[in-house]
Amino acid sequence: MRIDKFLWCVRYYKTRNMVTEACKKNQVWVNGHLAKPAKEVFPGDEIAFRREQLTRTIKVLDLPSSRIAAKLVDIYRKDITPEEVYQQYELLQLGKDHTRRFGEGRPTKKDRRDFEDYLNEESVSFEP
Repeated sequence: MRIDKFLWCVRYYKTRNMVTEACKKNQVWVNGHLAKPAKEVFPGDEIAFRREQLTRTIKVLDLPSSRIAAKLVDIYRKDITPEEVYQQYELLQLGKDHTRRFGEGRPTKKDRRDFEDYLNEESVSFEP
């Protein structure tokens, strides 16, 4: 089965075109080698792909005949991504919570003053 079809079938990507674009951007590896969208995968292969700032690694257990239900995904793949990767991703998400939300508009004068006060407090605390 092709790598683009496999990753689409096990629901890591919404469309096969998204997988194809990821392969063209060198974000998909099969057994440590960069993969083109037509690369064949077999049971026992390890696939690593980068999505949402997270490099996931999976092992192919079996090949589905077509796109499968989300409950059945574990039959066809095993997630072997290290736990440290998920912890780093959680830290990235926490960092994003402190930025302004999309659609809140420009910072107000009060926001600017609060930000400047915060920076001034930080610079004072680091001085000997």
